[in-house]
Order: sequence, then structure tokens, then C-alpha cells
Amino acid sequence: MAKGIQAELKQSKPFSSLAEEAYVALMRTADQLNWRGAELMKQFDVSPTQFNALRILRGAGPKGLPCSEISERMINRDSDITRLLDRLQKRGLAERCRETKDRRVIMARIRPEGLALLKKMDKPVEEFHRKLLGDLGEERLKWLLRLLLEAREAAG
Repeated sequence: MAKGIQAELKQSKPFSSLAEEAYVALMRTADQLNWRGAELMKQFDVSPTQFNALRILRGAGPKGLPCSEISERMINRDSDITRLLDRLQKRGLAERCRETKDRRVIMARIRPEGLALLKKMDKPVEEFHRKLLGDLGEERLKWLLRLLLEAREAAG
């Protein structure tokens, strides 16, 4: 039988509330999932943040996106999108250029090398997700997604 977060953390004092216990359990779960994801990404020599940016750029298509919009779409808030894109550009995975209509806007696009890397990663990432969460089943995953949405909305 699965043990609770209190036992897992070897915490003798009970949580002050069920909400606190749920928060700590959620943070611990997120940390473990992030760690496992980072281990997978290491095999492809990218960080989870770089992977996220590349997926956003792939979804944007050949037109690309303004750097500010990439920042808004990131899973984790990363205030230094410039440095992140610098690293991707240095590796030849992405490129940036100034917009011709508005020179203040810098557009970012994924390069063919970035697309090739993501294509190589697609299957292992899909298997990773299935292995970690697939056993929950479709209904429980939908339920989990609803609960997580409500939690994000409450955090607002």
C-alpha cells in the first residue's frame, strides 16, 4: 500500500491542514516528475526548459513567435528568455531575427536541426509520459487534470 506524504518525508508532526498536506504532496510530486524528466532530457543534451521552448517553436510553425510570446507560453516562468534562446541559437536549434514591420519585435523560429532533435525525442518522451502516468487510466487522468486546473485558477 502506498504511504502518505507525511511518512514519505519522515515527518512526525502532522500537517496543520489537509490543504497544507496536499500542497506539500503536490510540490514533492512535481519535483520527482521534473527530476525524472530532466534525466530523460540529458540523453538528448537539452534541459527541460530548452525542450519546452523548442516544442513551442515547433508548434508556431515556420512563421515563428515573438520572444515575449514564447516566454508567456513556457511551462515554468523563465524571465531570461533571451539567454535561453541564445543557447538554442548557439547550438543551431533555433534562430532569431528582427521583425521588418516593427524593428522592436524579435522573432524566434525553430531550425531544421531543432525539428530533427524533437522528432528524435518524440517517441521516448511519449513513452516516458505513458510510463509515469498512463497506469492512472483515462478517467482518473481527466479527473486529475480538472483538479490541477482548479488549483491553478485558485493560485490565479
